[in-house]
Amino acid sequence: MATAKRLENIKEYYFSKKLREVDELNKQGKDIINLGIGSPDLPPHPDVIKTLQEESAKPNVHGYQSYKGSPVFRNAIADWYKKWYNVSLDANKEILPLMGSKEGIMHICMTYLQEGDKVLVPNPGYPTYASNVSLTGAEMLPYSLKEENNYEPDFDELEQQDLSKVKLLFANYPQMPTGQEATIELFEKLVAFARKHHILIIHDNPYSFILNENPKSILSVEGALDVAIELNSLSKSHNMAGWRLGMLLAKEERINEILRFKSNMDSGMFLPLQLAAAKALTLGKDWHDSVNKVYKARRAKVYELLDLLECTYRKEQVGLFMWAKIPAKYKDGYELADDILYKANVFITPGGIFGSEGNNYIRISLCGNMERFEEAIRRVNRDFAGLKRFA
Repeated sequence: MATAKRLENIKEYYFSKKLREVDELNKQGKDIINLGIGSPDLPPHPDVIKTLQEESAKPNVHGYQSYKGSPVFRNAIADWYKKWYNVSLDANKEILPLMGSKEGIMHICMTYLQEGDKVLVPNPGYPTYASNVSLTGAEMLPYSLKEENNYEPDFDELEQQDLSKVKLLFANYPQMPTGQEATIELFEKLVAFARKHHILIIHDNPYSFILNENPKSILSVEGALDVAIELNSLSKSHNMAGWRLGMLLAKEERINEILRFKSNMDSGMFLPLQLAAAKALTLGKDWHDSVNKVYKARRAKVYELLDLLECTYRKEQVGLFMWAKIPAKYKDGYELADDILYKANVFITPGGIFGSEGNNYIRISLCGNMERFEEAIRRVNRDFAGLKRFA
């Protein structure tokens, strides 16, 4: 049976393929330490789990739910956006709960894109942007994010391109994989650019609470709601990645357009999940501080690991990862990542999976207990850095 043409340019996700190799190495007794994946290993707040338990025990919560999500969850999202981002949203018209923000990327692409359309996608950036664009038949136009420009778009360079067929621009700040923090000035430039060229910005914002004292939303910029959609998630901010709880924030017109596609793809989420998510969104600064205290300690260990690998990095990064430039002796991040995997049994992510601008970088996740990071340092120092010393 032949597969559809839409899959011709879609490759298997790097982690899907590489983790099979890691699994085979583990079967051989290698005991690989995985520092590549950004899946939070800390639990949600106990009150969130308690809410899920109590609500799911009720007999009347197991049926189909509204395609637009529970009003309780939507109102909690509106309150959360007002409290943390100073953004006022209409819970009935401008908020669409999602089964994780990743599905929102597909919903948006399928709603607005077709053959002949073009989309600006960050390089480096989340690979799902590019793959979802390709599935629609639209053309991806990568725009470079360079360290010397603080991983911000070069708007002068963008202005020199033919933008007449560009419908969407994907952006993501705090940026993944580079850890570049968001600034209001950048958001203002993005909104002005989108307004000038009649482009819809898709801003992906799941990392704004991790190692970041000042969460920001592009929707806080005046007029942003006219030209932007924001995606957000509880996966990282509330340690609920496997719960698949996200949100799409946009003008009522955009919500209704996207709902035309989404309502043909899935039904509403399990109500107790939504009620537990609403509880999570009421947590205060003490919760985020406690989570970030753990990540700060882990980040200090990652600094040690990167120093052993002779990588260079910025300590101003925010988010769930550390992004680092590899030593010049390696041709790219793939070579360094494989070297560490096979010599020290430690798996890290090569930056090239995020685009060509990431070829000379690696990414290390902050997910994992302290013992794992300490063991990774010990292995690299003994089996990898030690080999270099005696070569």
